[in-house]
Amino acid sequence: MTDASSAQPLPQRLPERPPAAAEDPSWLQIVWGQFKKRKIPYYSMWGVFGLFLIAVYAPVFISNKPFVWNGGDGLEFPWLTTLFNRNTYENAIDIFFNSLLLPGTLLIVPVAVVWRRTAGRPRRARIAARQRAMLGAFGAWAVALVALLAFPLQAPTPVYPEVEATLEAAGTPVTAVYAPVPYSYRGTDISKAMEGPSTEHLLGTDGAGSDVFARMVFGTRVSLTVGIFAVLLYITVGTVVGAVAGFFGGRLDTLLMRIVEVVICIPSLFLVLSVAAFIPERSIFHIMLIIAAVAWTGPARLVRAEFLRLRELDFVAAARASGFGKASIIFEEILPNALGPVLVSATFGVASAILVESTMSFLGLGDISVPSWGQILATGRQTSSWTLILAPGFAIFLTVSLLNLLGEGVRDALDPKLRS
Repeated sequence: MTDASSAQPLPQRLPERPPAAAEDPSWLQIVWGQFKKRKIPYYSMWGVFGLFLIAVYAPVFISNKPFVWNGGDGLEFPWLTTLFNRNTYENAIDIFFNSLLLPGTLLIVPVAVVWRRTAGRPRRARIAARQRAMLGAFGAWAVALVALLAFPLQAPTPVYPEVEATLEAAGTPVTAVYAPVPYSYRGTDISKAMEGPSTEHLLGTDGAGSDVFARMVFGTRVSLTVGIFAVLLYITVGTVVGAVAGFFGGRLDTLLMRIVEVVICIPSLFLVLSVAAFIPERSIFHIMLIIAAVAWTGPARLVRAEFLRLRELDFVAAARASGFGKASIIFEEILPNALGPVLVSATFGVASAILVESTMSFLGLGDISVPSWGQILATGRQTSSWTLILAPGFAIFLTVSLLNLLGEGVRDALDPKLRS
């Protein structure tokens, strides 16, 4: 009989480890989840993203520079070498989007790899790694863009279709691979002016012999640039003015709000056209500044109202008691909680800025050096060409509608009362 004192103790069962608590969703995840439930704004967002891709990759589908060229002097790649040539792409808008085409596309790859490999990490480490990857990619792209703008290639660029015809007439064999639409948005053959739609020119040509389809596609760059950058500019100005007025109050608030009321009393379109008429050589950047000069009052009033509401709450009093400076309280504590209405205003503002730019171009007060939907519409009105009226009109209608639907979705997703 075995002694009870020498018996081996039975192994005790370890208590089960409690399951890891699920991470609370962040504010951005909550808003994104609410936004995805609204199908029309969600698909509108992808429509706007599609327009952005069209703007970025326009030279891939439309270009009079061949991808590959061999005219007897060896193999050349004119499309690639003229992508940042200011003789081919004169305005800075094209250089900006072309920098997204090659450097931007190459920088997306490492960001995508980091995004995929950090999917299983804890939330803090995941967010930190992704932020570092995105900041690094953006910094590298910015350096590349500055270098391209500072040292643009200025080599002469021949019109290759004419060179090809001359060489073939002389009996020299030519090897050339062109884009699906082998035209530029600038007309080079006035004899083909005002031709109707055909297999050669899908939407016909305008009064200068330019391919209308090419101008429509490259006009997407102009519209998105004006809409986005003008809105960023006046949102920044309006946010700073509204934050200062709402936080400090008193005489400073009264002074700033009287300035806002004076600007609001002036009809915006009348002011835009008046200012544009006094600028002899208008550029697309002048148009952005003019739009921003009359549109900053809306965000200023929204941010001021939010600051008046938030500055009396407990978290602001706690920040003051902790010794935070006024700048820290404004930009780190209150402003992040006051940006909801500003985001909605910015989304609708992009559509409004595109309409203003199209109106100015239609009236002849735009930048004549860039392809604009308003310019095509004005040519259609002057020549009574239905193609030149319907094509830009539909493009403006589609873009503005997508942006407005996107703005409604953002507004509903940010509203806690509409969350389900």
